[in-house]
Amino acid sequence: MWSLIVAIVVGFIAGLIARAIHPGDDKAGFIVTTLLGIAGSLLATYGGRLLGLYSNNSSAGFIASVIGAIVILFIYNLITKRSNA
Repeated sequence: MWSLIVAIVVGFIAGLIARAIHPGDDKAGFIVTTLLGIAGSLLATYGGRLLGLYSNNSSAGFIASVIGAIVILFIYNLITKRSNA
């Protein structure tokens, strides 16, 4: 449970950083960016556990969370551009 809370807090910060790093004109607001960052952190945490990079009680590091948030933000932009086209 503790690792989930840490993943959410780190994801919040990672989402903000991913938004600043990711190029392009995003129309997503603050809440969507935060949720995408949390999803990226959770992706990094549970993906890392599946790959054996982390133990069951640890969460992803900050850099991995930012990378996960960038991946989620990229996918989000692909989906929203297709639906708007």
